Amino acid sequence: MWIRLMIPFLAILLFFLEPEFALFSPIEWNGEFFYLVPRFLILYLIFLSIYYNPKRAVAYGLIFGLLYDVFYIDIIGLYTVLYPLVCYIAGWSVKYIHQHLSITTILSVLLVALMEVVLYYFFRFIDFTNLPFIEFFMNRLVPSILANLLYLIMLGWAFKYLIDARVLQKIRELS
Repeated sequence: MWIRLMIPFLAILLFFLEPEFALFSPIEWNGEFFYLVPRFLILYLIFLSIYYNPKRAVAYGLIFGLLYDVFYIDIIGLYTVLYPLVCYIAGWSVKYIHQHLSITTILSVLLVALMEVVLYYFFRFIDFTNLPFIEFFMNRLVPSILANLLYLIMLGWAFKYLIDARVLQKIRELS
C-alpha cells in the first residue's frame, strides 16, 4: 500500500526541492558564472514514463507542468505543454530502446537538454532574453546537463527500484 503513495509523494517532494537546489546557482569559476538548473521532477517523470506507465506520467506531467507555470514562471501553458510532451516522447521511445538504466539515463538527459533548448528559443522569441545561443549553451545548458546527469547517476537506481516495487505490487494485486 505504501508504495502506491510513494510515487506521487516523491513527485511532490521533487517539485518543492527544485527551487531549493536552484539557490546554489550561479556558480562563479574563473570569473565566469555558470547556471545550474535542476530538473529533478521531469527526470523522475521520464523514468515513470519508461519504467511504469506512460499515460500516468503524461498525466503527472500535465498536473505538475501547470503547477510549475502557476507557481514559478507566470506564463501559463509553457511547462503545461512541455512536461507531458517530454513524458510522451519518453514513453514512445520505449518501443525502440532497451530499458537499461544507463540508456534510460542518457535518454533522460537528452530529453531535458531538448526541453532546455525549446525553453531558450521560446524566451528568445518573446524577447524575455537576449542571451546569445553560444553563451546559453556554455554557461547554462552544459552545466545544467552535467548537474542533472550527476543527480541521475546518484538517484536513478532509486527511482527504478521504487517504480519496480510498484510494478511488482500491482502484479500481486491483479493475481
